[in-house]
Amino acid sequence: MTTPVLTSTRNPRVRAAADLRTRRARDETGLSLVDGLREVSRALDAGTVVRDLFVCDDPDPDPDVAAVIERAHAVGAEVVTVDHRVLGHLGYGERSEGLVAVIETPDISLEGIVLPPDPLIVVLEGVEKPGNIGAVLRTADAVGAACVVAADARTDIFNPNTVRASLGTVFSVPVAAAGSDMVRAWLREHGIRIVSARVDGALAWSVASFAGPLAIVLGSEANGLTPAWSGDGIETVHLPMLGVADSLNVSTTAAVLLFEARRQRTHAPEGAEPSDAARPGSAR
Repeated sequence: MTTPVLTSTRNPRVRAAADLRTRRARDETGLSLVDGLREVSRALDAGTVVRDLFVCDDPDPDPDVAAVIERAHAVGAEVVTVDHRVLGHLGYGERSEGLVAVIETPDISLEGIVLPPDPLIVVLEGVEKPGNIGAVLRTADAVGAACVVAADARTDIFNPNTVRASLGTVFSVPVAAAGSDMVRAWLREHGIRIVSARVDGALAWSVASFAGPLAIVLGSEANGLTPAWSGDGIETVHLPMLGVADSLNVSTTAAVLLFEARRQRTHAPEGAEPSDAARPGSAR
């Protein structure tokens, strides 16, 4: 695996990798960047194709880093040795932990999602900040969600900042992206009950039912949800706000609702009907 040490940020290979920090380059090439020991390791665990692995010129690498380098090499990745300055240019400096990978962006089509019985699905509409998407992915991973779907996405799911914010859980949770109308039709086709989180939702989250095949739909804090997620057949919930703010950050709202869903699904029979107290129009 010994290669010449690249020391220039103008090297064509380095420049091509650095360009993947932009959405345009990722869309054009079908590639993205992953930096960090845990993140690259989880990409490999998921069978993600790693094209190149940029590694720091360190004569005595951390054993965990060395192990990931060996794993990447074993599955066909080209290991490229660079100096500290070049690695900092490609990744997040010290946060890269000596590893930056160029990966083939995984499939994000709805058709690629295989749903288990009674799935718990997270839909994020129009969420723009990669940090928020990454945080929701971490929660989705923690509660065993079936998938996270980006509807009318404002950023790509495999934005390097999303990957980093998710701590690599973007590789452990199935993900997809499509327009809101297509996502809604896909949920209907699979018999998934839809519950959207809205400031003016009909039910408080604490009395709503999250049992059975379910999609929890959340929008950005700035814009909320579009009309695609209202109307007949869509239930709405809200989190009561007792202060001056009228909403929480989307990742915080997702954590509250998803852990409540997990609690209910752990302590109630799968597929159980909502209790009278949780039915729309009941006392809150």
